[in-house]
Amino acid sequence: FQKHEFFVDMTCEGCSNAVTRVLHRLGGVQFDIDLPNKKVCIDSEHSVDTLLETLKKTGKNASYLGEKSMQ
Repeated sequence: FQKHEFFVDMTCEGCSNAVTRVLHRLGGVQFDIDLPNKKVCIDSEHSVDTLLETLKKTGKNASYLGEKSMQ
């Protein structure tokens, strides 16, 4: 699994719930949502494009920040 970090313009609990919903629907992902820093870290075999498209379904501004190294 690659760990990818995305910026998602989340402002509240509702926003992070929307992210959780779309990612659960996609399936095959493990993720952490960092609401204060507006970051979503996703562990998945899906392509970055697929993940980004999925995050954009929330209607929020989303962008790819890069790969996160496993520590």
